[in-house]
Amino acid sequence: MHIIIGSDHAGFRLKQELLPELNKSGIEIEDVGSFDPDPVDFPDIAWAVCQKVRSTPGSRGLLVCGTGVGAVIAANKIKGIRAAVCHDAHSAHQSVEHDDVNVMCLGAQIVGPWLAIDLINAFLAAEFVTDPDFVRRVDKLAALEQTE
Repeated sequence: MHIIIGSDHAGFRLKQELLPELNKSGIEIEDVGSFDPDPVDFPDIAWAVCQKVRSTPGSRGLLVCGTGVGAVIAANKIKGIRAAVCHDAHSAHQSVEHDDVNVMCLGAQIVGPWLAIDLINAFLAAEFVTDPDFVRRVDKLAALEQTE
């Protein structure tokens, strides 16, 4: 699996703590920024992560900001992206299983590195359940992107 990761300045330190652990897992990691703790606008990082997720089949995105809220709002504005803020393991896996989420957002001011790794592992291990109810609902989410 290919993971695209990005953070704003509020999530930079947590992202830096996560990268060595993620690299140990053998998962291909692509970091799109930020690359220092200087202020950066989270919508720019969300755009960079989500564009890569959209153009890299089978990939998933990971956005880290202060609370995860700004990142999830920005990511969900981008066509083809289904993002969720996850601060517990159940949300991390069920968002993929039921909603086919392809970007997980974490709040660095909410979770520490040990919990973040557990959340990422749950997110990456999960697969979309192709039950007709879930497929129908995800199709409706895609249709919402077409409305004005």
